[in-house]
Order: sequence, then structure tokens, then C-alpha cells
Amino acid sequence: MIAWYTKTNSQFFTKNNITLIKSGSEYFTLLLDLINKATASIHLQVYIIENDETGMLVLEALMAASKRKVQVFILADGYASQSLPDTAIQQLKDAGISFRFFAPILKSSNFYFGRRMHHKIFVADATHCLVGGINIGDRYNDTAGTKAWLDFALYAEGEVAQALCKFCMKKWERGNQKSSLANCEPNPHSKWSRKDISDIRIRRNDWVKNKNEISSTYIQLLNTSQKEVVIFCSYFLPGMLIRKVFANTVKRGVKIKVVAAGMSDVPVSKYAERWLYDWLLRNGIELYEYQPSVLHAKIGVCDEEWLTIGSYNVNQISSHASIELNLDVHNPVFVAGVKKQLLRIIDEDCIQVTLEEHLRTKNIFKQFARWCAYQFIKIAFSIFTFYFRKQG
Repeated sequence: MIAWYTKTNSQFFTKNNITLIKSGSEYFTLLLDLINKATASIHLQVYIIENDETGMLVLEALMAASKRKVQVFILADGYASQSLPDTAIQQLKDAGISFRFFAPILKSSNFYFGRRMHHKIFVADATHCLVGGINIGDRYNDTAGTKAWLDFALYAEGEVAQALCKFCMKKWERGNQKSSLANCEPNPHSKWSRKDISDIRIRRNDWVKNKNEISSTYIQLLNTSQKEVVIFCSYFLPGMLIRKVFANTVKRGVKIKVVAAGMSDVPVSKYAERWLYDWLLRNGIELYEYQPSVLHAKIGVCDEEWLTIGSYNVNQISSHASIELNLDVHNPVFVAGVKKQLLRIIDEDCIQVTLEEHLRTKNIFKQFARWCAYQFIKIAFSIFTFYFRKQG
């Protein structure tokens, strides 16, 4: 076994059956199936719930589950999910669903100060769970001929689901230990399909709780690698510390492939990323841009040994501002299959950005615009949890 796995003090959960799930119809078909089959409890904690076709489809399924006497808890980020109308929220509560927004530290009609809840977790019957980067909305689904944003989630049946249920319940209850944790006892009639030996640990980032575990995971991912690291990241803006780890990893002879967005929903972030392309390429990192749609994935693979997947992007916002949750998975057979799938996406759906091509196409005006975007993003990182709301 590899060093990080044998020497870590982190708790691992075994007896987990796991599957990598892709965004789009694959994810939402499974999500709706799990909701429809739930018999005891459901927890959904997510950054964005959109007021659109996919959002309403999921909420209607949750209301139907609640009417079957399933306990349903929904926690949505108070800033990112503010498009949900009051009428929809009232319908959820009328159906018996426990719904609330994740509250910031301070807020008024004009400003918002506090961390965002960026993680995406679904748990049914304390036995089945989905963890990844996929929000609830049309952008992440295959609708009306539009290709979903590329993202992934880990589906797990087993012990880690019970641990996540308890985590969600504590988050719902604002950290208080209450008798409602009994809600997280696995339903005896809901069992995982087989007992695989897939060891999983839960990793969190939350500056208020002084947790920076996922950032440490990515450093471990690079430092323990022997052959190759593959990273898909939607907003790839590594800070100085992890950039040094990237450079040292390449110097050890490890190949690093980074897949970034070709098109982005945040253009200023894409400009800032391209300012860093010089550094990445000059340090021997293989760089690719995903082409068919917006890249929203957040996954890192170490050799064919272990991987991390969840809501965490390799940037300062995920490191120091947002609440994030990833799962680290040790299962060489599973990881080898995931790596093969990611490499296929690189071959079929990505273009490589080479140093020669980058130098040929850049000019002083582009570089200045990218530098400005990078400086703007750095400033935005430092005040990320403070926003003035628009009037009207």
C-alpha cells in the first residue's frame, strides 16, 4: 500500500460499493431513482438549486417522498440558491420537507458576509450517497439538445453513507448533537448490493472550523505520486504553495496532466487561468482544455492507486473561503478504471495547449488583459465572502 494510506490517521470507511457517475442524464436518472426508492430519510445539501425544469423535477420528487412519510432535509446555500421563489419554498414546507438556507455570518437586504456552503451531498436511508460537484439545475443535465456541463459524482453504497448522513444532520442542526441523529441509522431493508473493499475517507475544508483537509489531500496526491497525476478542475488557479509542489513533482519525473475549461461560465476566471499558462507549461505540466461544453469537474487521480472527488477546486476560494467536501477513495481496480475514462476524455474531447502554441498566439495586449484578470481574481479571493446585493 502507498505511504499516505498506511500512515494517515484519518478515518477510513470500508465495505463500500462505488461507481463514478457522470453529469447529465446519468446523474439525474440515478438521483431521481434513489429519491423514489427511499423509505426512511433523505438529506440534500447543495450549493445551487435552480428554479428551472431540472430543479423543479427534483423538488417534486422530494415532495412526493415526503408525502410517503420519508423524512426529507434540504439545505441550500443562501446566496447561490436565492433564485428559488418563496412560493416554491412554501410548497416544500407544506409537503412536510424540512428546508432552510445555509445562513451567512451577517446579511441584510444590501450585503452578504460569510462563507458559502459549496459542497454537494445527497444521502438516502443512511445507505446510499452521491458526492461530487453537480448542482441541481438544467446546466448540469441533458436538456433540449443542450449538452450538460461536464462534472462527476461518486455514488457509494455502504458505511460512508451513514457517516455522511450524520455529517449532514449536524450541519442541519448547526453543529448540535441531538436525538435526531437516530435518523442516520441505516434502514434494515435498504442494503448495498455487494461488499466491496473500497476504503473511503471524508475530507473537508471550512475556515471557520479550521479545517483544510482537501488542500492537504491535493498536496498528498502530488507528493506520493510515482508515475502520473491527472487533474480535472473547472477553475484552476493554484496558489503559490501548491504551485511549488506541482513543480517539485515534475522534477521527480512524475507526469502531470491538467484539464482546464476551454469555455467558462466565468470569463474573467478563464482569462486569469491563461495568465498562469506560461508558468504551468514552462514547468513541464501537460495542459489541456475541454471543448464540448463547460468543464465543471473537480477530480484528481494519483497513479492507479487513489483519487479525490467532490466540490473542491484547486484555487484560493476552495482553500480558504468556501465549505467544501471531497471523498478520497483507495481502490486500485476502481481508480484504474476512472483514470482510463478520464484519459479517454482527454483524447476525444480536449485540445492540448503546448508551450510553442501558447507563445505563438499570445501578445502583449492579451497578456496584459490576462494579468489584469489575474490581479482582479486575487483581490476577489480576499473579499470573496463579502458581496453587495444588487437593488431591484
